[in-house]
Amino acid sequence: MKYLILIHSNPEPWGHPTMAYTAEGRALSAECHQQMNADFERLMTELSASGEFVTAEALAAPTSSKLYRSTPGGTVKTDGPYAEAKEHLAGFFLIDCATRQRAEEIAAQFVTPGDTVELRPVM
Repeated sequence: MKYLILIHSNPEPWGHPTMAYTAEGRALSAECHQQMNADFERLMTELSASGEFVTAEALAAPTSSKLYRSTPGGTVKTDGPYAEAKEHLAGFFLIDCATRQRAEEIAAQFVTPGDTVELRPVM
């Protein structure tokens, strides 16, 4: 079954990897960043080798988005982001796992300081 791992991060300032831009991530030592980067590379290698990795993309700043709404007068386009919120969608990973338990194990490894990770099954 496919699962979407959604990475939510504070858009001020915006950049990737998000951990390098959040206040919590910037507070970590260079050694901690190096270890977390190595752990991430190991995870991506493992997911690719197992066939569980499908695709991933980082997203541009929320302020670069456009919103389209249906109204009685037709479609209206406005500047994004949709919501005034502390966190916005920063990127996603699509994985294909045999069980939800495995998807949860993987998603937990995507958590970095200052970000929130959401796991959602794909319909």
